[in-house]
Amino acid sequence: MFGTDLDDIFAPQGPLAKQSDRYRMREAQRALAHDIARTIENRGSLIAEAGTGIGKTWAYLVPAMMAGGKVLISTGTRTLQDQLYSKDFPQVRASLNVPIVTALLKGRSNYVCHYHLERLQDDPQGLKARGEAYQLRQIVQFAQKSKTGDRAELQTVPEDADIWSRVTATRENCLGQECPHVKDCFVYKARRLAQEADIVVINHALFMADMALKEEGITDLLPQADIIIFDEAHQLPETATRFLGKQISTHQVVELARLIEVTGLAQAREAAPWSVLSQSIENATKVLRLSCAALEHMPSRRVTSESIPDPVAFEQARSELDDALAKARTALISQQERHPDLAAALRSLDTIQTRLSQWGQSSVASTVVHWLELGLHHLRLHSAPLSVSDLFSKETEVDQARIFLSATLTVKGDFSHFTSRLGLEQAQTVRYESPFSYPDQALLYVPKGLPLPQAPDFLNQFVAALFPLIQAGEGATLVLCTTLRAVERVAQLLAEAYEAHKIEWPILRQGTQTRRFLLEKFRDTPHAVLVGSASFWEGIDVVGSQLTTVAIDKLPFAPPDDPVLEARLKVCRQEGGNPFMSFQLPEAAITLKQGAGRLIRSEQDWGVLMVGDTRLVEKPYGRLLWQGLPPFKRTRVLDDAVRFLTTKRQQAAQAKQSVETID
Repeated sequence: MFGTDLDDIFAPQGPLAKQSDRYRMREAQRALAHDIARTIENRGSLIAEAGTGIGKTWAYLVPAMMAGGKVLISTGTRTLQDQLYSKDFPQVRASLNVPIVTALLKGRSNYVCHYHLERLQDDPQGLKARGEAYQLRQIVQFAQKSKTGDRAELQTVPEDADIWSRVTATRENCLGQECPHVKDCFVYKARRLAQEADIVVINHALFMADMALKEEGITDLLPQADIIIFDEAHQLPETATRFLGKQISTHQVVELARLIEVTGLAQAREAAPWSVLSQSIENATKVLRLSCAALEHMPSRRVTSESIPDPVAFEQARSELDDALAKARTALISQQERHPDLAAALRSLDTIQTRLSQWGQSSVASTVVHWLELGLHHLRLHSAPLSVSDLFSKETEVDQARIFLSATLTVKGDFSHFTSRLGLEQAQTVRYESPFSYPDQALLYVPKGLPLPQAPDFLNQFVAALFPLIQAGEGATLVLCTTLRAVERVAQLLAEAYEAHKIEWPILRQGTQTRRFLLEKFRDTPHAVLVGSASFWEGIDVVGSQLTTVAIDKLPFAPPDDPVLEARLKVCRQEGGNPFMSFQLPEAAITLKQGAGRLIRSEQDWGVLMVGDTRLVEKPYGRLLWQGLPPFKRTRVLDDAVRFLTTKRQQAAQAKQSVETID
């Protein structure tokens, strides 16, 4: 199928090189493309760790476009999904000059719903906060002009704005063929295009949602494919755990109560006491939350179903809520034929009531963990499978090729942690090292004398050790913290240090703006420091002198009070295993490698990776962690790190001056 064509395509003077001035022939990229092509021909499974800079995206796009058949490409995030579809696809397709039809498909909540948008316009009580009237006008204008209805295309309304939940549909409240706007439905249009396209770009969340629906016997979400390619595959185990689990919140129940009242009064006013039914649900919901008030005094405000502080009060409150829902259900059943909105409200109620009744029930194999989480204004009931390996592995279809790719799939070269979590032990595995010259381009710095992370003054001393690097690098720093609390404290300490030294460089902090806004500002603003936590450990690509220091406060071990992790560790212990070595250390190694990967993104990049957690070099297990990182030079001496940054910055300035002189 492919023959020597791949060698010609990836050649220094080949079509890819002619398409992009930035293209450079990389032997590892060409070899990876051949591995992927063989896997496609043999309809097998391949797991490939491709170091940063190899160019794995083009390495899989070329054989995918040449293979024929239906291809699904799943990415880690919607942002990467958009980049792949709008940037990489057009370039590779133009290079190969092939008539490939591509489509972009996201989950239902990403598309504006004409029906729910119209309802919100007609409901003066629907707007909840100042500024939503402006957002609504923007969305209305967008829906009238947009061809896709994809909310990512509307930059004037933040992606996390609450109003989106009221102008998009769910599976339960979608009216389907009964919707008066069905011919214009953005979701149906996107799914039709996906069915007709040769290559469809989705994301892991959508793939897992499809898998969860298949468990319920629903198979109309994603098209059948001959080839599935998972980019950023290291995210799959956690995404699978999240989407194969269930959750219900008191916020959802209150929203349902309001929906029942509004819909009932509008479509069947005299048929039932809708306001009374709605108020009963709201009152029972408040009682349920109050039954868990003791969680406020727990550090994580979370507890498993076996450890609820007052289980009798909780079960009584849950029973009362179930009764209130049942009465509303009876009313909706009797009136559902009168209007599609009543039928949609009934579907939403059934989903919530089923999850409420099933929560806490053990499966036959006892592989599900259930827990409660108390927020400031809500209570969430969660459930998740302890293992997704059986469910995921059985999804592979006969004569279907599967390719899993990421820069971080191994722990010191070992794939077993990843393969065991997804039941992929029989898959072929390959590793390709990054082409970057890490010993010349980067330095790993672990300061001497810092206290352990649990010490009260750890963050103070961490920032004090980091500050000289910020000065030497003239800002250009990404600080990765393991908790949101640390993000706030580090940003505060940096601001105090700046004030003391009369420095006016910008400090950007997670939580003050959307992630996308902060990243764009960081890329465009000289001397900036960006402080973030979990979502900033990956998916950040800042090339050049805008990022020359990455600082990690402590080793990214998952919190031991995480209910799913706690249950997994318990099972591992019961089976005679070592929970720390089997779960906690491998997960930390992969996350640490992701964070470190933010530093060097091109052959010209340079910088310092500072890790403030001395356990990396002072504990025996630390060797497994740092040996899994790229082969940076290493030091524990501050002067070495400052000298490295200063020298590299001077060299970069001289090189820039030479280029400007030639021009």
